Amino acid sequence: MKLPASLVRTPEVSKKEKWLGYLLGPAGALLLNAVLATYLNVYYTDVLNLTPLWGGMFLTIFPIVSKVIDAITNILMGQVIDRTKTKEGKARPWLLLSAILVPITAILLFTVPEGSDTVKAIWVMISYNLFYSFAYTIFNMSHNLMVPLSTRDGTARGGLSVFNQITTIMMSGILVALVFPMVIMPMIGVDKSKWITLMAILSIIALPLTLLEYFFTKERVTEENACEDKTKSQLPFRQQIKILFTDKYMVLMYVYFLVYTIGTTLKNLGLVYYCNYVLGTYNDGITQMLVSVIGGVPMGIGIFAVWPLAKKFGKRNVTMVGFLLYALGSLICWLFPTSLIIVLVGQFIKNIGGLPCAYVFMALFADCLDHLEWKKNIRMDGAAMSIYNIIAVAMVGIMTGVFNWMLATSGYIAPITAGSVMEAASTLAANGWTAQVALESLKPAADGVLTVAMQQPTGVNGMITIAFVGLEVFTGIILAVILWFINVEKNIAREQEEIKARRTAE
Repeated sequence: MKLPASLVRTPEVSKKEKWLGYLLGPAGALLLNAVLATYLNVYYTDVLNLTPLWGGMFLTIFPIVSKVIDAITNILMGQVIDRTKTKEGKARPWLLLSAILVPITAILLFTVPEGSDTVKAIWVMISYNLFYSFAYTIFNMSHNLMVPLSTRDGTARGGLSVFNQITTIMMSGILVALVFPMVIMPMIGVDKSKWITLMAILSIIALPLTLLEYFFTKERVTEENACEDKTKSQLPFRQQIKILFTDKYMVLMYVYFLVYTIGTTLKNLGLVYYCNYVLGTYNDGITQMLVSVIGGVPMGIGIFAVWPLAKKFGKRNVTMVGFLLYALGSLICWLFPTSLIIVLVGQFIKNIGGLPCAYVFMALFADCLDHLEWKKNIRMDGAAMSIYNIIAVAMVGIMTGVFNWMLATSGYIAPITAGSVMEAASTLAANGWTAQVALESLKPAADGVLTVAMQQPTGVNGMITIAFVGLEVFTGIILAVILWFINVEKNIAREQEEIKARRTAE
């Protein structure tokens, strides 16, 4: 089967490639993923009310089991990519397939049928794995390899990494952080039909944008290695893993990513709950927006500041110092968790510290891949990325399970819906609950339905606070220490020249 050709034909990275392939193209799928990372668990706990299911164990066990499946599919996908041989590269063809699969499976996540708890549980498990273990694995693996496979030019690759992260931050730091809490969430509340409509729209948008990423990217490194002995790229996975884990830089990068993912996953899961219960009022349209946007303002500034600093002082050094600020900002928030002003100050400092990690991580990872190629004379992008993704998906699953277990065991009370103030008051009185705000001050949705959030037990608010701001005090310090030992940049320019010389000689 002949694949559609890339519309990029220049030997070096072009402006059109940056803007369309790396900035605009990934926006649809990344927006979808950002919304799911922040709100899918909220949909399960608040809309479907699955927290009590199986005595609180369903939302604890199911994410962990699902991520085991996801880890396996990441291994398989890494092997598939490394064995893919087409004129359009080895990763890009899978972008084309994911453009269709991601929207379809994303819609299935939310179209959970009415019925018994067993029916809901089965649908949730199947749809979750179809999206994360199948469709998004295909997209994410191929998308993440675009920067390492685009070019060996360190400056150009760093620029692409920045463009890629601008998109991620725009989706999560602006749209999901600003538009959703201010506009979308107050409109949809816990109305299931509105959630389905919203996610269908976002899923459909992802299709043409992912196609844009496919047509405006180019795998120059793959083309450069096209004449390489094919047996080198088809080593057994076990042997590839052995090679990866005998390189100290790859091991350190994986440990670094493991620690980082643990902290950020719990933070992302805790964001909505923290703003709704510890700081503000349920879906007030203001609190979450302030925490996310004002705290995230440095991300916009970082577009212009981080890469020049990284080129001058080194990607490793700038990121290492940044994580010390990251830990400081988190500590400020943790010491004063109920003060919105102090939390905003802490979030601002924290996000300044997180700038280098956000913008240059993939460029540093690409340097480690080049170093490994120089050292072993073999390119293993798919295997390396599969381990990277396994860490991501496994920790997301484990931390989601842990977070939901903590919610359930500390006594989390999901919001309720009611047709009138009297109905809501009756339900609260029957269960001994207290509304977070006076029922008379609640504004009904357009269909007249009231969404009533409860005051949470002290243990719930304490757990949410640790998840959102407490843990990253420690992970920030640990990450700075790990980065001290990742000095791959020291000799990378010479190593890249030697790789080119080998290819020329072959």
